[in-house]
Amino acid sequence: MEIIIKPKKKFSWREIAEIWDYRELLYFFTWRDIKIRYKQTAIGILWALFQPFITMVIFSIFFGNFAKMPSDGIPYPIFVFVGLLLWQFFSASLSGASNSLVGNQGIITKVYFPRLLMPISSTVTQFVDFFIASGMLVILMIYYGYLPNLAGLLILPLLLLITFLISVGGGMILAAINVKYRDVRYALPFFIQTLLFVTPVIYPSSILHKYSWILAANPMTGVIKAARSAILGGSPVNWTLLAISGAVGMAIFMVGIVVFRNTEKYFADIV
Repeated sequence: MEIIIKPKKKFSWREIAEIWDYRELLYFFTWRDIKIRYKQTAIGILWALFQPFITMVIFSIFFGNFAKMPSDGIPYPIFVFVGLLLWQFFSASLSGASNSLVGNQGIITKVYFPRLLMPISSTVTQFVDFFIASGMLVILMIYYGYLPNLAGLLILPLLLLITFLISVGGGMILAAINVKYRDVRYALPFFIQTLLFVTPVIYPSSILHKYSWILAANPMTGVIKAARSAILGGSPVNWTLLAISGAVGMAIFMVGIVVFRNTEKYFADIV
């Protein structure tokens, strides 16, 4: 007897619940990605700490010391490192999710499981890097004698959730495109590099003065500004801007699911 499994034509919320049914497989994919990433490396998972630290040092030298970039009264290394933490979580998640299907083509063509697990698991692995790199922020604050607003840490789960939605949603769209058009792997690094300079990571949005509203179109702007305001203090959290980021993040996530599901039936044939 031959059994043919066909994807559903329409999206249903049951498919989201199916991810929970396959949660053990999600854990396996996540743990596998973590082990593979740092396998046969000299310093292992400490690369998660080394990369943002070196980036922060370079930005601090050229933008903090030479260009005298303002940092809202906060030591520039701390100012830029907070932005880099969330930015690298976003950029690494987006890159990983976009390549998740192509990188697992052997499994996709042979075994059935919710394909949504792939971009989600590649994003979940970035939480490990984020929390490891956060240790450097603590060290920087001790070095500069800067006392953070500990109550502001309560907003961190919300900021990570919004970043997660943006990354996974965008990653699902790019992953679906990448299966058919491998140009994504070449275009995405350039896109991420360009997006860095239109996101207030290395500068405060206040330097644009009356044109700072332009940055609101970038959903990561609200996330990074809220992180600095809540954790570093100096200015109140712009809840309106953060709400815009959250709404855009949810919209990207939902569009990503729809695009992913509408193209999923072709994955095994063309991956």
